[in-house]
Amino acid sequence: MELLESQDPEKKRLIETSLRHKHEMEREVKDISDRSEKMLKNALIIGGALALTYVVVNQLSSRKAKKKKAKPSKASTVDAEEEQEHEPSMLSAMGDKLVNTATLFLLDLAKEKLNDYLQNRKLKDENS
Repeated sequence: MELLESQDPEKKRLIETSLRHKHEMEREVKDISDRSEKMLKNALIIGGALALTYVVVNQLSSRKAKKKKAKPSKASTVDAEEEQEHEPSMLSAMGDKLVNTATLFLLDLAKEKLNDYLQNRKLKDENS
């Protein structure tokens, strides 16, 4: 069969062109799969960051709401008023500061990933 292919130059040229196109298509499919894998990872990171932020904020707000909803008895009303007049404990303030810092960090990370995704998409649309 190779003998027949090598004898006809037109057929040989067509086979080489076909192989070149095949390799080009395989390369493009690999590039597309690599890009989609990267976008999926970014989406998972962003989603995880947002979910973690939501859970942390939800947990902190629900704890404070439960404390506020608790109805003190008449005897403990005076004690509760005195506790409300005091400043929050140092540990509580540090915890709030830590949560706020972590939230800002995660939101900044999510913003960067979203920005990278939008820039890649813009470049892709410009190249199309």
